[in-house]
Amino acid sequence: MSDSNTSDFINPSTFILLGISGLEAAHVWISIPFCTMYATALLGNCTILFIVKKEPSLHEPMYYFLCMLAVTDLVLSTSFVPKTLSIFWFNSREISFSGCLTQMYFINCFAAMESGILVAMAFDRYVAICHPLRHSTILTYCMVAKITLAVVLRGSLIVLPYPILARQWPYCRTNIIPHTYCKHITVVSLSCADFSISSDYGAPVTFFVTILDIFLISVSYILIFWAIFKLRTKDARLKVFGTCGAHLLSILAFYIPDLFSSLMYRFGSFVPLPVLILNSNMHLLASPVLHPIIYGVRTKQIRDRLLLLFTHKRT
Repeated sequence: MSDSNTSDFINPSTFILLGISGLEAAHVWISIPFCTMYATALLGNCTILFIVKKEPSLHEPMYYFLCMLAVTDLVLSTSFVPKTLSIFWFNSREISFSGCLTQMYFINCFAAMESGILVAMAFDRYVAICHPLRHSTILTYCMVAKITLAVVLRGSLIVLPYPILARQWPYCRTNIIPHTYCKHITVVSLSCADFSISSDYGAPVTFFVTILDIFLISVSYILIFWAIFKLRTKDARLKVFGTCGAHLLSILAFYIPDLFSSLMYRFGSFVPLPVLILNSNMHLLASPVLHPIIYGVRTKQIRDRLLLLFTHKRT
């Protein structure tokens, strides 16, 4: 193993994931919250999918987008948590070169898709509140399918250069990755070539995904709040605003950890490496764990169906 780590090679057959460097002795203990959060994400998102499928009254655009969000969260968390747990539990640190690039692609692809889905849900709320009489004619099944296709294609294509470019670089320094998963910038920084194209490509991705999506969501909610404030009674305002509560919390659950993670890496020289790695993992796990909890608590139709499900089981 040591020979493969130090010898000159262009495309290593495997990379070595170190886990959380400096906290190897505590890996088993650290795995407990990781495993708990992953189990919560699996159970919560599968429950959302089950409830929407079984309840005919939930077969409408808002809940179709919610199902898309649940599927995205399931794939996003599954793309890195099982490997992370295998490192913590079994010291299984090897990952193939192709497997590493595949993991890198899936993480970035489904994170981009999730951002797009939140935009689609904001558009749904805008139409439902600002044009309620036209909601069913604007957001038809065909329109929902087109929006879904656009979200999937954008997420799939915009991050495709990440693994393609990463495959081109010669890795002649080391194949050791000081992380729990194949984070894009961490992998390409192991190259002994000029990988500035890879790092520079992150700027347009950030613009066309994060910045553009936040702008579109902001515009939607400015129009929504304007429509809400024009309502005559306070009760009507609170009732309409309540329909946006779950989506607003979902936005915060996704973008705030993302912003915090970006700031941490920007000032990474002042932050210990274990903290950076833990933050990077929590950033990816936050939304898959929080989204089903938010919608389970804040959405009356899902909450009622959950209560009915548990009541039938007891009887």
